[in-house]
Order: sequence, then structure tokens, then C-alpha cells
Amino acid sequence: MEKNTIKKLKSAFEECIRDKNGIEFWFARDLQTLLDYEEWRNFTNVIEKAEIACKTSGHDVLNHFVDVTKKVRLGSEAEREIDDVMLSRYACTPQN
Repeated sequence: MEKNTIKKLKSAFEECIRDKNGIEFWFARDLQTLLDYEEWRNFTNVIEKAEIACKTSGHDVLNHFVDVTKKVRLGSEAEREIDDVMLSRYACTPQN
């Protein structure tokens, strides 16, 4: 991957950061878009693999992957609940 591409992705990643009570996190659905996954079901496979890597490395998965439900506005101005995952920085870091 080109150095310039990596730089742009890193910048976009940092722009997606959220903060709740001083704790930084990312919504998985934001990263799904950033990483060009068109379907949520495909991205959940990536999340599941990351959870396994987290557990294997001895970390508590619940500290890094928090399942949430959030409301999104539809084109008709109605709202619908969708599943998402709040991810810590550790959860977003590739594990070897």
C-alpha cells in the first residue's frame, strides 16, 4: 500500500473518533464505510475475528467491543434502530 494512501486512511480514521466521558471510541459502522465494506454482515465477520484475537491475547473483549443499538433517520424522516459496536483503539489495531 502506498505511503500516501496509508496517511489518508490514518487521517480519516482519526476523524471518526468519538468521545464519551473522556473515553475515545469508534463506531464500527463508521469504520465499515471507511474501509469500503458495502454490507454490515461482511464487516461483522471482521469484528468477530478481531474479538477472537483480543481474547487470545489475554484481553477482556468487553473492554474493547461494546454492542450498542442506535437510531438512524430514514429518508422518510422515520427512525429505525440498527446494531453497531463501539470499538476501543485497541480493538481497531491490527493484531499479529
